[in-house]
Amino acid sequence: MRVPPPRAAAGYGPIHIGTDIGGSIRLPAGWCGIVGLKPTHGRIAVGNPYPGRAIGPLTRTPADAALALAVMTGPDRRDQTSLPDVPGNAESALAPISLKNLKIALLLDGGPGLLVDPEVAAAVSAAAKLLEEAGATIVPLAPILTREMLDGLDTFWRVRSAVDLRALPEDRRAKVLPEIREWVSKAADYTPFEVLQGYSQIQAIATAVDTAFADYDFIISPVAPITAFPADLAYPSRDPNKPFEHIAFTIPYNMSAHPAASVNCGYSTTGLPIGLQIAAPRFRDHATLSLAAALTSLLPAARAWPTP
Repeated sequence: MRVPPPRAAAGYGPIHIGTDIGGSIRLPAGWCGIVGLKPTHGRIAVGNPYPGRAIGPLTRTPADAALALAVMTGPDRRDQTSLPDVPGNAESALAPISLKNLKIALLLDGGPGLLVDPEVAAAVSAAAKLLEEAGATIVPLAPILTREMLDGLDTFWRVRSAVDLRALPEDRRAKVLPEIREWVSKAADYTPFEVLQGYSQIQAIATAVDTAFADYDFIISPVAPITAFPADLAYPSRDPNKPFEHIAFTIPYNMSAHPAASVNCGYSTTGLPIGLQIAAPRFRDHATLSLAAALTSLLPAARAWPTP
């Protein structure tokens, strides 16, 4: 997902489409200063559905994301996980959201993975303060994800990706990044028990996220612990054996099926965008975008978009 976000930021078009398994809509959206929505799983039908996989819009504004969602949403018999049409699914206009009496969790520690850059934490905290001043209750939240959860997913996804690579023709397999090929090369070393244990972490993560939402209307956090890293790197960790160290904030909502959106909340001292993630209970996709719109209205004006 390295192409649509820069194109959206550069103004190639108002609406772009991304896919997301562990954060690949929200992460590049946050690093490019745009809006990216990973909807409730099943809201937008996908081909070859499996746990974590979602399709969603990348736009410059929450309102445009809502317009895109209205067109993209709906059931499809090719996706047995797709949701039926219900009132409100196809709404294209965002309803205003009252911030008064909202209880919002503030998650500044993703748990495992890279440490949060102080500039990222400061920008997200400042945005949370604006929501609090507008009437919301902000409550600190302890990490949702554990090292066991993240490493378990790593084990399972290596094996699943090895199967996918094996199915590719040799000419296409040769185009896969060397770091990815090195990552999946360890797949044959795992026992069936280790693979099943890794797979079980999907449910563990889903349960942890759902438990967190028992007490909150929304959870806000950084999209990523760092600002954008060099585009020629496969992973910011530079380690093919630790490829998930930057996705601790995003991946929980893939595994739990909750909607989550990225919205720009500021810039680093070097001028790089900082993304704030808004997650909501399942099926509250429009509320997620409504809160994104409300927050955008409270923040200082964003920097001018690039022009041709």
